[in-house]
Amino acid sequence: MAPGPAGRTPVFERRPAGGAPAAGGGGTAGGAAAEKVVALTFDADMTADQGPRAAAGERFDNPELIALLRWLKVPSTMFMTGRWAEEYPAQAKSIGTDDLFEVANHSYSHHAFTADCYGLPVVAKESMARDVERAFSAFREAGVRNVVPYFRFPGGCYDDAALGALAPANVTAVQWDVVSGDAFATDAGAVAEQVLDGVRPGSLVVLHCTRSAAPVTAEAISRIVPELRKRGYRFVKVSELMEG
Repeated sequence: MAPGPAGRTPVFERRPAGGAPAAGGGGTAGGAAAEKVVALTFDADMTADQGPRAAAGERFDNPELIALLRWLKVPSTMFMTGRWAEEYPAQAKSIGTDDLFEVANHSYSHHAFTADCYGLPVVAKESMARDVERAFSAFREAGVRNVVPYFRFPGGCYDDAALGALAPANVTAVQWDVVSGDAFATDAGAVAEQVLDGVRPGSLVVLHCTRSAAPVTAEAISRIVPELRKRGYRFVKVSELMEG
C-alpha cells in the first residue's frame, strides 16, 4: 500500500464493505463487499528476553497448529518475531517455504512501539525501523522465503509517532477487526464462538501460534474452519485480502 498522510506507514484492518476505503491509521484497501473471504492471521510471539524461559523448557512454538492448518489446507499469514525465528529456525524455514503460508514481520523484540502497551518494554522511536529490519534479517538467516512487507505492532499498539518512525521500513501495518481471545485462554469453545460471532465478509482475525501463551488455539481452529466453510467462507492470506 502507498504511504499514508505525511508519509506515515499505512494501516490495513480489513477489506471494507462497498469497496470504499475503510478508516485506518495511515490508509486501507478497498474490496468486494459481498465476497465471503476471511484472513486468519497468527502471531508467533517471543520477546527478546525470553531466551532463558525457552531454555528452561517453555514452548513458544505450536507445531500442532501448523500441522492442522496444513491438513485443513488453510492459507494463513504468520506474523513472526525475529526472536521467534532465531529460537525455532527449522520451523521458521518450514513455514516460510510452504506456499500455504506467508510470513510477515511482528518486530524483532516484541517490545511495544508506544507507552502503556500491556506492560511491554518500549522501543525507542529512533530504534523502531531498525527493530523491524532486524526481524527481516532473522527471517533471511533462517531461510524464510515467503516474506511479505507487512508489519504487526506488538500488542496492536501504535500512534502517529510510531507510524512516522516506521516509514523508512517500507511496510504496511496490519491490524484486525476480529479478536479471537485465544491469548491465555483455556476454553477452546469460547475462542471459537468469539471468532464465529465476529467474522464478516472481508474480516481479518488475530490468533496466536504460541503454545505457552495460547494453548487452545489448535483446538479452536478445528472448530472454526469447518464451520466457516459451511457458511460459505473462503480462507485467504492477507496479501489476497488487500488485493481484493
